Amino acid sequence: MATEPDSAGVGFPPPFVYLGALLLGLAAERSVNLHSFGIGWRLLAATGAPLVVAGAAIMVAAAGLFRRLGTNISPSQPVTHIATTGPYQWTRNPMYLGMALVYAGLAIGFDGPIAFALLPLVLIAIQTQVIAREERYLEAKFGDDYGRYKVEVRRWL
Repeated sequence: MATEPDSAGVGFPPPFVYLGALLLGLAAERSVNLHSFGIGWRLLAATGAPLVVAGAAIMVAAAGLFRRLGTNISPSQPVTHIATTGPYQWTRNPMYLGMALVYAGLAIGFDGPIAFALLPLVLIAIQTQVIAREERYLEAKFGDDYGRYKVEVRRWL
């Protein structure tokens, strides 16, 4: 993935971090024969499905706002506007939050405790390798406007 000079400089698609860890965790459970939270599949589905739906809804809302603003979604492309409405009025990173909810819902729904346990590592990687770069880029590009937004809106929730 080529990065534009006017971008956060993230050279990989962040969703692949979530997907890779989820698949690795689910595969690890199958290979070590540990694949159970110890609760029935109905409760797993009833817990996981709402997380997946909520996460997907947050991601769709955030991506739709970016499209309406005419700015790029990919952190390897230039940003033209700071999104401050919709889900961005509650969290600076609704797409990553949505991905985390989808990940958690799938890990629970597929009865994957190892995959679920990997989620904090995924969030650390996203925070240090993606969000930190994006924030440096946005501060450099938008200055005080982004600084005020950062003060007013939490990173996650």
